[in-house]
Amino acid sequence: MAEGVAQNDLMEAVAQSRDKQAFAQLFDHYAPRLKTFLLRQGCDASTAEELVQETMLTLWRKAERFDSAQATLATWVFTIARNKRIDRLRRENKPELDPNEPLLQPETVSAEQLVDRREQATQLQNAIAALPVEQAELVRMAYFGDVVHTQIAEQTGVALGTVKSRLRLAMKRLRRSLDPDE
Repeated sequence: MAEGVAQNDLMEAVAQSRDKQAFAQLFDHYAPRLKTFLLRQGCDASTAEELVQETMLTLWRKAERFDSAQATLATWVFTIARNKRIDRLRRENKPELDPNEPLLQPETVSAEQLVDRREQATQLQNAIAALPVEQAELVRMAYFGDVVHTQIAEQTGVALGTVKSRLRLAMKRLRRSLDPDE
């Protein structure tokens, strides 16, 4: 097959009218080259053949996306093959989750623990409500709204240093309120 223009013409025939003969010529040209490329990249023969099939199927399905102004046909085809190989490696190397992993087990909480948590939440809400309004607002934004200090300064129009000072004072007051022994 003549390189360059002829391949682009075949590709255009596949894109425009799903020309099976043009696709067959492209397949005959690229399949062995792709297999060699994939074998050199460390694939076994079976995986290389599967990836060649997937690559050529993608070429068939997405033929209209090829743009000869962006890259040569060979570059486009080999990029598809490379990406298919990377996707395969990612799937294969993804660790299996162990359903018996302690961190994946649902947390068992006793009724007593639930009551304790509710009491603590109520104490915290009351302690925040007892803060000066500007400090309470900053605590809510920083710790419950997950807003960083610079964003708090921008949103409130308060200087960054003032935001940090007010948060520091608020935390000190909350600690004293929640743990009077401290």
